[in-house]
Amino acid sequence: MPMTTTVQISEAKTHLSDLLVRAEGGEDIVIARGNNPIIRLARVVKENDMQLLLAEVRTARQKAVTSTHDEILSWRDEGRR
Repeated sequence: MPMTTTVQISEAKTHLSDLLVRAEGGEDIVIARGNNPIIRLARVVKENDMQLLLAEVRTARQKAVTSTHDEILSWRDEGRR
């Protein structure tokens, strides 16, 4: 779970660039007016995001059927006959 940091509007105005870098790095940034949270800065997950790709690969590997050594050798040699 990402770390959450709450900052006041005045601090967000002063340090917006830093807050954006931190949000891009996965940190959850909440901007508050007084004690009331009003908005959340969070990283946008992109279709080509490496983390998303890794998660998809891990999920696919868990669902995959294990191949035997003989099957792999048979596939390798299939075009050699």
